[in-house]
Amino acid sequence: MLAAGAAVLPALRPGSVTPWTTVLPLAALYAVCELPARCTWGRCASDGGEARGPAFPGAGSFFPVLLAAALLLPPSAAALTAVPGALLAPVDAPPVTLRRVWRAARLVLAVWAAARVGQVLPCHDAGGLGNSLVVPDFPYVLLPAGATALAFSLALTVLDGGIRATVDQLPPHAAWRGLLGRSLAPHAVHTLAGLMMAVLWRSSYGPVAALFVLLPVSVSCWAFAQYHRERAAHQATIRALVQAVDIKDSYTRGHSERVGRASVLIAEELGMPEPRLEVVRFAGVLHDVGKLGVPTRVLSKDGPLTPEERRIIELHPEYGHEMVRGIGFLGEARSAILHHHEHLDGSGYPYGLKGEQIPEYARVVAVADAFDAMTSTRSYSRARPVEAAVAELERCAGTQFDPRMVAALVRALARHGWQTEVTADETAVPAPRPPAPSLSDPVAEPVSGPSSEPGDPVPGAAPLQERT
Repeated sequence: MLAAGAAVLPALRPGSVTPWTTVLPLAALYAVCELPARCTWGRCASDGGEARGPAFPGAGSFFPVLLAAALLLPPSAAALTAVPGALLAPVDAPPVTLRRVWRAARLVLAVWAAARVGQVLPCHDAGGLGNSLVVPDFPYVLLPAGATALAFSLALTVLDGGIRATVDQLPPHAAWRGLLGRSLAPHAVHTLAGLMMAVLWRSSYGPVAALFVLLPVSVSCWAFAQYHRERAAHQATIRALVQAVDIKDSYTRGHSERVGRASVLIAEELGMPEPRLEVVRFAGVLHDVGKLGVPTRVLSKDGPLTPEERRIIELHPEYGHEMVRGIGFLGEARSAILHHHEHLDGSGYPYGLKGEQIPEYARVVAVADAFDAMTSTRSYSRARPVEAAVAELERCAGTQFDPRMVAALVRALARHGWQTEVTADETAVPAPRPPAPSLSDPVAEPVSGPSSEPGDPVPGAAPLQERT
């Protein structure tokens, strides 16, 4: 914020030669472009109505206005054009004021850096677009325009990665991974639109003609908003399925969301790219959706399961896979739902896969599922400490769990910690936990409780693969 203040200060000093006739229209234009993002289907955020998805995405959709300012104006004046729109942009989470000021400062610095680089690399025999140039010298003007886009992307990447590394305490490779690559292509397109705006702005047609450049940009915004609405529909589908499982099996309420969170922590440590992180989160959240096909009397039974009931429970991965088979956006998450109870040594179910035969996502979810089962307080058992759960996972690594996934979870927990919650109803009275089965038992039930599943770790018990 201090750096942003220093960047715009030269334009605000008394006696400074600031082209306000260009700064103010561009700043107002950018602010007007941000107003639709505050509204959802005609209802603004201040109305207090339920949001149904943004009509337009956020500030990034109208970066052409800012990049046109970077090509037209001196650095400090160009940076000013970002302030009103950034302060008007919607904020999804508190603290609202601090986030708005951060966003404004971030864009101010990015525009200032872009304008500064464009100023250092003027086009051939023209001195850049500048205030005096009417017709730029093509194709040489593309050099400062490209440098402007690169500087803009680099500045945003440095700031976004820096805030993720400091606030979210992500390791550098995770904080900055993919940020620049994902931003270069759209920013290059925005720069071309900004260049067209700048050329028309300084042409004999005047600033009004430059407004027509925003028409195709608005169309692209609408298409992007459609994508976001479709994504919101995907999220709603996931939530509905998870809520249905929670209603049917109240003893594991919240378990699915935490497994999804733990799965993402593991995947981040493994260096998975952003699109795969979303898929692995879907896999973790929906891993138990097949419980909808298991009779409630089996899920809610007090006491050990009979062999027949155990076989019914073991069908839930296949039920889940059938339920989500037609949901295309889940991708590889479907295989994780089917195979998250497979064991590395082949003793799991439903197909007894071994080692690398088990899909990677399924091996991630298996570790996350077992970890949350051990660290969650339920109506029939108290939560184990995180250290004890980790020790159990490490003990079973190489036989039941993939050692690489276990090691990734251990590293993630050391960095981020773990927040556990009670997953049973608050009014439920904890029942005494039965003694752990011994190795001499012919068929040992892992947990005798309402929501037990075959293969869940048990404190003090032998390795899970030996007990089955």
